Amino acid sequence: MGFRLPAVIQSSRQLLKHHSGFSRKQSDVVPEGHVAVYVGEAQRKRFVVPIAYLNHPSFKELLNRAEEDFGFDHPMGGLTIPCKEDAFINLTSKLHTCLAHQR
Repeated sequence: MGFRLPAVIQSSRQLLKHHSGFSRKQSDVVPEGHVAVYVGEAQRKRFVVPIAYLNHPSFKELLNRAEEDFGFDHPMGGLTIPCKEDAFINLTSKLHTCLAHQR
């Protein structure tokens, strides 16, 4: 059984946009069971992801990198992940698929 990667990436972008909110007024609200993270190298964008992602080895790798770069002093006031936005979207797309199959 195959799937089209562009379709998976597009659906994950829609999921992340849904979770991250479309306006700054809504951006302060984080649904229960989720966490807000700021992603990017120079300019950072806010995403809201399920807490379950935090336990995945690939996401833990990003968290370790964030700890190396920022320690526990995150300049955005929230968890900041220093990676390219496309790489983050790609990873969360895979995690979404992986966790969906575990249910």
